[in-house]
Amino acid sequence: MTAPLSPSGSAPAPGPSDTAVLTVTCPDRGGIVAAVSQFLFNHGANIIHSDQHSSGLAGGTFFMRMEFSLAGLDLALEPLRRAFQSVVAEPFGMEWRLSDAARPGRMALMVSRYDHCLLDLLWRVRRGDLNAEVPLVLSNHEDLRGDAETFGVPFHVIPVTRENKPEAEAEQVRRLREAGADFVVLARYMQILSGDFLREVGCPVINIHHSFLPAFVGANPYRAAFERGVKLIGATSHYVTEDLDAGPIIAQDVIPVTHRETPESLVRLGRDVERQVLARAVKAHADHRVLVEGNKTVVF
Repeated sequence: MTAPLSPSGSAPAPGPSDTAVLTVTCPDRGGIVAAVSQFLFNHGANIIHSDQHSSGLAGGTFFMRMEFSLAGLDLALEPLRRAFQSVVAEPFGMEWRLSDAARPGRMALMVSRYDHCLLDLLWRVRRGDLNAEVPLVLSNHEDLRGDAETFGVPFHVIPVTRENKPEAEAEQVRRLREAGADFVVLARYMQILSGDFLREVGCPVINIHHSFLPAFVGANPYRAAFERGVKLIGATSHYVTEDLDAGPIIAQDVIPVTHRETPESLVRLGRDVERQVLARAVKAHADHRVLVEGNKTVVF
C-alpha cells in the first residue's frame, strides 16, 4: 500500500509535537473559562494559546480554542478526554474536541480536470505548510493522474454520469472510508455531491468556488464577468451541505481588476485567488481553528 503524502524535506513541522488543541462550543454562562483552565491546571497542562468568542451578551453561544503543552500531563490523552467529559463538558453542555496537534489530519482530495488547487495543496503538504497528509486523490477523469503520482499519491478514477451517480458515489464513499479520511477537499471537483454522499462519508467536506460581485453563474462565469465589466473578482471556501454553495463559509478573498483585463486574464487571476483561499480554509480546518454554529463559522 502506498504511503500517504506527508510533510517532508527541510521545512519545519506544522506545529509543536508536544501540544494538544481543545475546542469548545456551548451555551454562554459564567465560569466556563475558569472551569476549563482549572481542569487543565489540575492535570499538569500549561496553556500556550487561548481564544474565545461569545455570540451575544445574554443567551449567546460561547466558543473557545485552547492550545496547551502535553509535557507535564498526568494522564494520556484518552483518559484525559474521559475526565474532561465528566468533570467539565457535561455540566456546561459542551460540544468539544480534544486533538493531538502532532497528528496530521488525513485529507482526501477530489478533483476533475482543473489542476491549480490540486497542485497547490499537494505542494503545501510536501513543504510542511499544512498539518495534513494526503492518502488519496479521487477523480472522475484521468487527466491529472500524472500530477498526483508525481507526489506519490494514489489516484483513483471513478467515472460519474447521470445514470451511474448513486453507484459512483457509493464507490467514492467506500474509497474514502478505506483511506481513513478525516476530511475531504473538493479541489475543483466539478460534480454536485448528493445528500446521500454527504451523510454517508462521515467527515467534513470543504469546497472552493468563484464568487463575483455581482455573482455570475453558468458554464463560463469569467466571460460573463468580463462582459459586465466587474472591478472585483474573488473566491469563497466553505463546508459542503445539501444547499448548493450555501454551506458555512471558512475563508473568502477578492482582488481588484481593471478594464484592461481579458476573459483569459480574469481566468488566470481567478484561479490564483481560488487556490489561496482554499489553502487558507484548509489550513484553518487542519489546525482546528474552525467552529461551526448553524450556517456560520467562528475562525480563530
